[in-house]
Amino acid sequence: MKYDLIIIGAGAGGIFSAYEALRLHPGLSIAIFEAGNPLGQRSCPINGKNVKACIHCDTCGIMNGFGGAGAFSDGKYNITNQFGGTLYEHIGRGKAMELMEYVDTINLKFGGAGTKLYSTSNTHLKKLCLQNDLHLLDAKVRHLGTDVNYVVLKQLYDHLLKEGVKFYFRTHIDQVEQIESGYRIYAKDRYFEGSACIISTGRSGSAWMREVCERLGIQTHSNRVDIGVRVELPAAIFSHLTDELYESKIVYQTEKFQDRVRTFCMNPRGVVVSENTNGIVTVNGHSYEDPSRYTDNTNFALLVSNHFSEPFNDSNAYGESIARLSNMLGGGVIVQRFGDLIRGQRSTPSRMADNFVIPTLSATPGDLSLVIPKRQLDGIIEMVYALDKVAPGTANDSTLLYGVEVKFYNLDVAVDENLMTTCKDLFVIGDCSGVTHSLSHASASGIHVARYLYES
Repeated sequence: MKYDLIIIGAGAGGIFSAYEALRLHPGLSIAIFEAGNPLGQRSCPINGKNVKACIHCDTCGIMNGFGGAGAFSDGKYNITNQFGGTLYEHIGRGKAMELMEYVDTINLKFGGAGTKLYSTSNTHLKKLCLQNDLHLLDAKVRHLGTDVNYVVLKQLYDHLLKEGVKFYFRTHIDQVEQIESGYRIYAKDRYFEGSACIISTGRSGSAWMREVCERLGIQTHSNRVDIGVRVELPAAIFSHLTDELYESKIVYQTEKFQDRVRTFCMNPRGVVVSENTNGIVTVNGHSYEDPSRYTDNTNFALLVSNHFSEPFNDSNAYGESIARLSNMLGGGVIVQRFGDLIRGQRSTPSRMADNFVIPTLSATPGDLSLVIPKRQLDGIIEMVYALDKVAPGTANDSTLLYGVEVKFYNLDVAVDENLMTTCKDLFVIGDCSGVTHSLSHASASGIHVARYLYES
């Protein structure tokens, strides 16, 4: 039960760290420990019919398992330092971009060939946004789609198995202990040892990560959560943006509170989906590479960033409380017509039936003003009107708002330029580190640590 390298978490960071370590050092003994299931066995029982709410499975099929929370995502790899994490603060902007470009070549090699790479460089849309007090962030975007993303992960899994990686699925790690020869990790009545240890447990491992850091004396900090809604409207309204850029990250600073609101996770001709995070049902979006799975709608999130100061230090609990309130009132996700929200009335089944935009998610018609705090809701409304200037029709009565969408951020774990903690050869990568918030940054962080360990 002794390995050269033990990796906790089979999300993007863990997968790419194992891949690169074996490329640099063939024959290395690596074990990956994952609380969830293999990719082909991941599923959620919620179907909107006989199972409408979380039944608290032993392991969440959406958040946990091979591929992590990104396995059933839209498969967007944003190659940029302007959003998606702060990896560049640790390794430099040039190095971060180089690693994200390298991750892109791996995705193409393992099934992503033929997918399109979009870019904001030299686009006239940046000027259009600036003329309306909106700021379009620079990025290249590789869109795999939920379908091709699954293919890439399956091929990476097969490759790692062939290279001798030992996977321990449905194996929750109870404790991480530093020993003279490296690290010992405990799973119920078993323990495993490794000369080096990489922790890559993603967003769902936030509470667990806090306990590990406390036990090992590693400093952490947490002060941010993003709260908002998912917007759904006819694809034609945003087609001039999505046809050229696919994913447009647009930032707006509100007049009233000077808060920053941004678009996030844009899904042209996609679908709105529910997402289960630790038993709380929130909303998200997917889109597909396969044209046969296109819809008539485009969806994206509008998120307001919330930063907290002393004495409050549990930003995730704040976000969870708002999401739970939505679940309490709507039995899950709430949907409201923008026109109803502006007029101060709840959406009803009859109003939804007459709506011009047909929802792609079966959600409960309701009133988001009873759920989302006034400050955040005012910011979202301001942003809708601002977007209407560059994409006329965004503020139509029939535009749908689903709530709530919450983006939780893990603790900022104290790591050095090699993403190593104060404990020698213990690394924290991916979204559980607080350093990365995206597939591309998480994957790049795994590559970086593998090179530090094994590149001679």
